Amino acid sequence: MARVTTTDLWHHYGRVRAEQDRAVSASFRWSWSQQDGPGPEVLGDITGRTLADLGSGAARHAAHLAVHHGPDRIDAVDASPAQHNMATALYGSLGPRLRLVHQDAVPHLRANPGAYDLLYSVFGAVDFNDPRQLLPATADALRPGGQLVFSTLAQYLSGAPAQPDVVAADVPAKTPTGERVTMRRWVLQEQVWTKLLDEAGFTRIRVEELPAGEGPRPAATLLIRAERAAA
Repeated sequence: MARVTTTDLWHHYGRVRAEQDRAVSASFRWSWSQQDGPGPEVLGDITGRTLADLGSGAARHAAHLAVHHGPDRIDAVDASPAQHNMATALYGSLGPRLRLVHQDAVPHLRANPGAYDLLYSVFGAVDFNDPRQLLPATADALRPGGQLVFSTLAQYLSGAPAQPDVVAADVPAKTPTGERVTMRRWVLQEQVWTKLLDEAGFTRIRVEELPAGEGPRPAATLLIRAERAAA
């Protein structure tokens, strides 16, 4: 299989669900199974705050927060044209509180220094961007004391252990025409994430492992929280 870097490898993802379920979700989960475990309370009180969902896909998590938790604004940032179009069709009416941003996460963050109180990712951009580029850009986009929260795989979906170093794996994907290709995903051990966050300027780093739930490819989740160091 060839590996390509086009931003539209997510063309097929979530399309069936979008056709059948257009409602704003009543729940928000961090775990891979999306069935149980902690929810938006992990973010604390976000009333009146400015957030961004990095790698938001169809913006289901962002829409939930915009409707049920009263942020001042939440930017749903995703590089895939197909996912952005799906999010617009599903939740474009939720603006201006929900703003749908079609852009790669790293350049978006670099263009918005100190703009956010809180950034989060649910198996999103943190998984699919080199963390040596994404995490420093994330720290720069947060206000001093701002928080980054993300969930990521604690192991590969095959059951293989996470990487002990900053190494990406090639995972299967499909182009819009159905061609089988691969894209890079970072599945890293807890201590690797902790070191990367520390080097990027984060403090108060906390890692919680959520157990694998039910489903065809169960996997444990790392739920990671960190704060940008105060000025």
